[in-house]
Amino acid sequence: MAEVSISNVRKIYGSTQVIHDLSIKVNDGEFVVLVGPSGCGKSTLLRMVAGLESITGGEISIAGKTVNNLPPSERDIAMVFQNYALYPHKTVEANMAFSLKMRGLDRNLIKEKINTAAEVLGLTPYLNRYPRALSGGQRQRVAMGRAIVRDPQVFLFDEPLSNLDAKLRVQMRAEIRELHQRLKSTTLYVTHDQIEAMTMADKIVVMQDGYIEQIGSPLELYDRPSNVFVAGFIGSPAMNLIPGITKKSGKSFAVEIFGTKLPLPKIKNLIDGQEVLIGVRPEQLIPGKSGIPATVAIVEPTGSETHLIVRSGEQELISVIRERSSFSVGEEILLSSDKSSLHIFDSKTSERLNDD
Repeated sequence: MAEVSISNVRKIYGSTQVIHDLSIKVNDGEFVVLVGPSGCGKSTLLRMVAGLESITGGEISIAGKTVNNLPPSERDIAMVFQNYALYPHKTVEANMAFSLKMRGLDRNLIKEKINTAAEVLGLTPYLNRYPRALSGGQRQRVAMGRAIVRDPQVFLFDEPLSNLDAKLRVQMRAEIRELHQRLKSTTLYVTHDQIEAMTMADKIVVMQDGYIEQIGSPLELYDRPSNVFVAGFIGSPAMNLIPGITKKSGKSFAVEIFGTKLPLPKIKNLIDGQEVLIGVRPEQLIPGKSGIPATVAIVEPTGSETHLIVRSGEQELISVIRERSSFSVGEEILLSSDKSSLHIFDSKTSERLNDD
């Protein structure tokens, strides 16, 4: 396998720049996920790595070799697409063998590679079937098998699970991750689903409007989002973001939210009267005997936990309760959170203010 280096890469369509000087390093054997909302440029960037899109500026290298001007066939990559891209008139075996035959490999070697990949992916019973006779998950496995038999230096996945139902997505997530651990393959994976990103990635790259917002491990992004966008995008349900104004009392600070003062963690360069956004994860905003007054609007029991959607003033908040509860719509409650769990963002710049 190989290291992938993306250095100051730009992409311009006409007068519109869609990728802005991005730099990402994918280490040998690492599973990196590009995540962001639709239109953020993640698939365009993946296609530039694959050689399916030209590069306006910057450099992309694979295994230390610059590939800017190389066609896809010479980059030693394999790509798995959202729509599977299988030949409907060919069997599973023929689909997997096609690229190897084009390279002129020996028939026995092709057979060996197909059998090995089919065994890994659980496709052995389906080698003589046509794509129309397979389920969505099986078709996606065939697409992955077609990539595996090529034994590429880098695997590229472009939203491969978006066409599958929820239960199958969970299953395929685990299978792709297990496959990566077995092959130790360098992988660049694109998705708009942050749950996929959190559960699969060694490293996540959060993108918005062609820019990188933050790069880090799943827990780094969850525990220490660098700005309001990452805080709201990573995590399900999303982080509560509440406007407030800082109040200084001696050497400590509190924040006033809807007439209620909450103590803040120690933060350098905080000033009295500063407008901030207080971020708190739903599982860390819990009902208690003091805190922010709110009215229960919706109660959503999920079995293992209960989601409370509440309103405080004009602000809608979400609280996730692990224990069984008996809250009812219209009930008045108080919500609080430990100050160590609060994420503080500047209202003007949206940047994180916490010292950690």
